[in-house]
Amino acid sequence: MEKAVGGGSGRLRALPTRLVGQVAILANRATERALEATGSRRYHYALLATLDELGPGSQAEVGRRTGIDRSDVVAAVNELADRGFVHRTPDPADRRRNVLTLTAAGADHLADLDTRLEVAQSELLPGFTAAERANFVLTLTRILESHA
Repeated sequence: MEKAVGGGSGRLRALPTRLVGQVAILANRATERALEATGSRRYHYALLATLDELGPGSQAEVGRRTGIDRSDVVAAVNELADRGFVHRTPDPADRRRNVLTLTAAGADHLADLDTRLEVAQSELLPGFTAAERANFVLTLTRILESHA
């Protein structure tokens, strides 16, 4: 009997839910290895990338955009602010809210993370052509959007 990559029988390998879970484990490991030397984690990257792409926003809004739990957003923002990667100021319209802004140091750090994460993508998808990779991303995006 031929052993399936990632283990499991034909029945298990026919379950998208199981396959996605197994791939998620590999993806998380590749991401952790890529970011390990930077002192940053996935949440940090998500917050920095969101601020870079969409501009300043309230802490709650940025958290919603990234899908990160509110308590995890607070901890990650504290860490990013302590490192000088984001600037957090009270919202002039509502002093109970914080507005987050990406700093120049944060943009530089994000560029480094982007480079490192590109290596992780190649590690996760070895041998994929650019078209295959784009199709894979499109498929994953479609799944996520159908559950939004």
